[in-house]
Amino acid sequence: MRIGTLKESYIADAALFDSRTQKTWLGVGLALLVLFPFMANDYWLYLACLVAINVASATGLNVLTGYTGLVSLGQAAFMGFGAYTVAIMQARLGTPVLLNLLAAGVVAMLAGLVVGIPSLRVKGLYLAIVTIAASFIAHFLFANFDFTGGTGGLTVQPASFFGFALDTSFRIYWLIVPVTLLMLLGAANLFRTRVGRAFIAIRDRDISAEVLGIPLLRYKLLSFGLSSFYAGVAGGLWAYFFRVVTPESFPLLMSIFFLAAIIVGGMGSILGGILGAVFMTMVPELLKFAFDLLPQTGHDMKVFLSPVRTVVFGLLIVGFLVFEPLGLAEVWRRIRRFFHLWPFRN
Repeated sequence: MRIGTLKESYIADAALFDSRTQKTWLGVGLALLVLFPFMANDYWLYLACLVAINVASATGLNVLTGYTGLVSLGQAAFMGFGAYTVAIMQARLGTPVLLNLLAAGVVAMLAGLVVGIPSLRVKGLYLAIVTIAASFIAHFLFANFDFTGGTGGLTVQPASFFGFALDTSFRIYWLIVPVTLLMLLGAANLFRTRVGRAFIAIRDRDISAEVLGIPLLRYKLLSFGLSSFYAGVAGGLWAYFFRVVTPESFPLLMSIFFLAAIIVGGMGSILGGILGAVFMTMVPELLKFAFDLLPQTGHDMKVFLSPVRTVVFGLLIVGFLVFEPLGLAEVWRRIRRFFHLWPFRN
């Protein structure tokens, strides 16, 4: 609790930003996001767009796993449903970008509702196995139907907004980042509502939540649906960004990536999803720079980059579970608390 934050109404208590300092930093952050594409080159714009897509998908998984307590390893599959929806609608119907993204979220949400049905009977590792099975089924569907392009996949035409083609990293940035910000705002507001509090109650103790009158199946399915909707929209953004969608674009390793992101960032925290996605997205780039600094030998060190990435993901998960279970979000809270209370002891 901070000094000078006394609330006198429920509206003030539920406000997302409860101090002038927070609003100031929010304005600074938005200004930096607006100025960034004018100062960055194509490489950093590529990374910014990729980070934004991963933040959107990780936020969806955080709704399901971090806030509701339902472990899922099917996030990549739901992204695949969204990406294929965008690719098909863009190629065959030529519908507007925002409608395609909305349809991508709805299709992924329907798939998530189907996968979420067993969640009333199983949870934990058993539910994770169910979502893994769903990933394999989704991969089979993507690879064996003609309208999905089979194993060759589909090519996505550049997004067009009011006749303006979003065919460069600079242009697509103005689609991906605003959509991601709206998704973050929606997720943050969700947990100020009755639905969000029901999710948290189910996570903390589902039996007690049911005794209190919370229908478990309804809210678990709703959590699956919302999480899948976020993944579908993120998959649609992914399709517009890379402009090629294949069954191999959404492997199980991608689902593990998002699970690692919310663990590293901090489950049950919107900020944790953001920090985790940023951190895990930048790890491969940091490894790339590190390998470039190594002395050249007879072996091509880049061959070992992919296995090292996998090992690093695993070590990060184990390390944060052991040394900082609450993730980077808790580290940030400690830093803020230190400066709030300085020079007094924490």
